[in-house]
Amino acid sequence: MKIALPTRGNQIDDHFGHCEYFTVFTVDTTTKEIIDSQNVSAPAGCGCKSNIATTLADMGVKVMLAGNMGEGAVRVLNNSGIKVLRGCSGDVKATALKWLEGSLEDSGDSCHAHGHQCHHE
Repeated sequence: MKIALPTRGNQIDDHFGHCEYFTVFTVDTTTKEIIDSQNVSAPAGCGCKSNIATTLADMGVKVMLAGNMGEGAVRVLNNSGIKVLRGCSGDVKATALKWLEGSLEDSGDSCHAHGHQCHHE
């Protein structure tokens, strides 16, 4: 199984649509191990309006572990068969391992819910 994490400097990027790249881990859910890792370039501009959901889905990604993202991005990822867990933070590998242990849940937070402006000048 593959999982993706929006990344900036090896940390979960709080802003899905503006991350430096996506870390994609191939994981073994039986042994709870990371088997492989690769970086996927982030598209320019807003994540929900890009082709990143299709790109990641075509790679076999089934789960996105993210900080915050808007409902539009969640919907686009879900429509591509990618489950989204929001509210993640910290080191990408540590976060992936927490998910494998079953200790992460979706916070349900969307960007608009906490007063954060999702667009940049």
